[in-house]
Amino acid sequence: MQVAFFSTKPYDRLFFDAANQAQTPPHDLVYFETRLTPQTATLAHGFPAICAFVNDELNHATLQLLAKGGTKLIALRSAGFNHVDLATARDLGLQVVRVPAYSPYSVAEHAVGLILMLNRKLYRAYNRVRDDNFTLDGLLGFDLNGCTVGVIGTGKIGLIFARIIAGFGCRLLGYDAYPSKDFEALGDARYVSLPELYAQADIISLHCPLTPETHYLINAQAIAQMKAGVMLINTSRGHLIDTEAAIAGIKSGQIGYLGLDVYEQEDEIFFEDWSQEIILDDTFQLLQSFPNVVITAHQAFFTRNALTSIAEVTLANLREFEQNHPLQNQVQLPE
Repeated sequence: MQVAFFSTKPYDRLFFDAANQAQTPPHDLVYFETRLTPQTATLAHGFPAICAFVNDELNHATLQLLAKGGTKLIALRSAGFNHVDLATARDLGLQVVRVPAYSPYSVAEHAVGLILMLNRKLYRAYNRVRDDNFTLDGLLGFDLNGCTVGVIGTGKIGLIFARIIAGFGCRLLGYDAYPSKDFEALGDARYVSLPELYAQADIISLHCPLTPETHYLINAQAIAQMKAGVMLINTSRGHLIDTEAAIAGIKSGQIGYLGLDVYEQEDEIFFEDWSQEIILDDTFQLLQSFPNVVITAHQAFFTRNALTSIAEVTLANLREFEQNHPLQNQVQLPE
């Protein structure tokens, strides 16, 4: 089966080609570097299936063009599907599959890495030593042991993050619409209301999906309830945080540290080389200017283990569709 892949990089091709060699017969994978948008959707004309990434535009206009070109399946090489217009997919008879879990350790470990980098100023220390500056002024951190860490979202990733951070001797507060007994079994861990979590946590890490209910979960009102100088970490979805409110919180000192692997307007920035260009997003540029903000470019998932799993599960999803088998990882479309 021919499959059109959008937003591909060399590493995507490396892992998908390796996984495809194990298929009998292998799929015909056609790679496009461009993002999937209404302007590029015609590239998929004649392909029964397409494979999209998190920053592709799977809106009403794009889906209409895909369906018109003969596409029947949208295979997401991601867990999240908030970028897909599911109602339109339903109306057009398009099926949507995803990779519900690849390596939750990759994202959880990256979140911990952001905490350590912000706390111990590792980004500053590295650059200083490179410049033969061995002073310690401005690098003061704090012990994680004894800190209270709030975990918003205790699914696979949030639970692993909680297990790791518990190893530092942290007290855990959790919030989730669907509480987990595994989280409560982590020694000094308990579920609380969001206001209580905001008020008590020294560090807050977001591990929840983007839904209408969680959009701008972290807004001005939420930030005002937090401890002064709180550390806020987001490795989930950019739109969980109202960036303007976060900037105001940084300026006031309410937010003492901000670690982001995602950004609400990342679609036009991340995964591309802008080193020779001017980034016109003033909000992003302002975030970059703060000394207590660390931003990585949506790389939390980026491990060998995760990319191998993503390729294998995506190809299994495609095989099920091609053979008319039940789709194990199908996204449920609205009624």
